[in-house]
Amino acid sequence: MSKQAIKNSITLKGSAAIIKEYLNYGINSILFQRGIYPAESFVPAQQYGLTILMSKDEKIKDFLKNVLGQAEEWLALNKVEKFSMVISNVNTKEVLECWDFRIDPERNDQNKDPNVDPNNPTSSKELKKIQAEIGAVMRQIAATVSYLPLLECICSFDLLIHTLKDCDIPDNWNETENVSIKNSQVVNLKSFSTGLHKLDTVVSYKMTD
Repeated sequence: MSKQAIKNSITLKGSAAIIKEYLNYGINSILFQRGIYPAESFVPAQQYGLTILMSKDEKIKDFLKNVLGQAEEWLALNKVEKFSMVISNVNTKEVLECWDFRIDPERNDQNKDPNVDPNNPTSSKELKKIQAEIGAVMRQIAATVSYLPLLECICSFDLLIHTLKDCDIPDNWNETENVSIKNSQVVNLKSFSTGLHKLDTVVSYKMTD
């Protein structure tokens, strides 16, 4: 029994890796679904029982690798409150859409066990179940094209990591203010849990006139 429990346990680092992977697939899916880049610059990949379109642009891949790599480090330390993907009009710089990935540490039953180190918690939640929950969120992301306003201008995107105040920020990172969208509408998508982190996906968008 003990070997099985160890085999199925997810550590904070493991939970952070699961979230990083979701963010990578989720952001790529949003880039494709929202038409930020040409459809021909994406290639299909299989994940979560779905076909997800992933950018083949090396600059985008490197950018995501660097930002999500840093996010993963901070997630493993429970230093991240929220991760935001901001879509803006290239010419006016106006924010048209913001995808927030809100992250909350979870308190599981192991926190009550005196034999478990609170600084190194683990989750016994099965990876298959976690991925099924993520797959449900990914389906919702793909379905947002049915109600989100068409982005008729040239747009760019940026990624923001909202950390706790005691988090050490690298010198090549800049602090920024919260994003606001005028005349916005908010849609809450499904959440998923690793047993150590709960992640809610929320999209805010500017209502068309």
